[in-house]
Formats: sequence, C-alpha cells, structure tokens
Amino acid sequence: MSSEVILSTTYLGPVQYYTKLLTYDKLWIEAEENYQKQSYRNRCEILTSNGKLALSVPVTKDQPKTKTKDIRIDNSLDWQKDHWNAIESAYSASPFFEFFMDEFLPFYQKKYTFLLDYNTRLLELTASYLEVDLDIEFTGKFTHQPEGIDDFRDSIHPKPKMCKPDEHFSPVPYYQVFHDRFEFIPNLSIIDLLFCEGPNAENVLVQSCS
Repeated sequence: MSSEVILSTTYLGPVQYYTKLLTYDKLWIEAEENYQKQSYRNRCEILTSNGKLALSVPVTKDQPKTKTKDIRIDNSLDWQKDHWNAIESAYSASPFFEFFMDEFLPFYQKKYTFLLDYNTRLLELTASYLEVDLDIEFTGKFTHQPEGIDDFRDSIHPKPKMCKPDEHFSPVPYYQVFHDRFEFIPNLSIIDLLFCEGPNAENVLVQSCS
C-alpha cells in the first residue's frame, strides 16, 4: 500500500472516497483525464423518504473529449435550487443539519464556472468538518498506470459493475434519517454521514477503513 492515492474529482463523494483521505498522506486529484459521464464526478447519492436519490450537476461539453479540468457547469439550468430543496427535504430532520446548513447553503447560491473548482471547494469544506488535513495536488498530465500511487479513479463508482473490490473499505452502519423505512444503505454521499452523525462522522470513517 502506497502513501499516496489518486482519485477522481467528486461532487460530495461517497463515504468510501472519504476513507481514502484518512488512509493516505497525499491526495492526487485527476484533472487531465477525458471527462467521464454518469460517475461521482458530477453526481452524489442521498437518502430521501422515497429511497436513494442521485443528484447530478449539469455540465456542458464543448467537444467530444474534454478534460475534467475544462468541464463547465451548465448554469442555464436551475439545478442549485433543485439540489438544495432535495437536500433540505431529506435531511432537515437529521440531528446535525442545522449545524452545517449555513456553510453548505452558499454552494447552492453562488455560481461556479468549472466543475473541478466547485467540487474542490466542497471537498475542502467537508474535510474540515472531518478534521482531515488535506495535501492535494492536481495531475499535470494523464497517466494510465501511475507508479507508486494507489489508483481509485475509476473503481469508486455509482454503477456496481464498474466498482472494483476494495479490501480497505468495510462500511460501518450508522444512524440514518429514514431508518424506520429502510435498512442501512451504505456508501451514500458524505453529507448523509455528516448530517446524521456530526462529530462522530470521523469515527465512522476510521472504523470503515478495514
């Protein structure tokens, strides 16, 4: 196991993604790859009263092969209002939503141009709540098989068939808002863990790093 890891950018990524922030000393975020649709790069999954819901940040693509660092958010759509309404509806009754909401709300009011910038600012915010000291660098070129770096760019994915076994991740159940309706649903967006567990979120992550 290396001391460095390379990950894709994510929009409020899943719990598995955040366990890597605890496990590795240095984080590389892939900026030079050709952008991939239908991944956590612009999608997160939350738990609502109707079950799991995917929220996707709309993006524009200027050409067939656009690098992730150049992907622009499509702000012609009112997606921020829709996302915040969904998040508030899902988590307003969670124990720690009111504690965090004032910090997250500006991300659904201010317009960001680039997806990578937006995701990175959210990553910094969520990591600060988890008391994780981030050492981030962005790739300067694309490498298929980076040497000396553990690679999870494509293996942490919302589609089960795209996921690869991860012997260092074993999700630990925690309280979820709709526990009376659904059995525990693992590996949702980090905000599910934060809003439900608050200061205990870091402990859940540590326990999930098997």
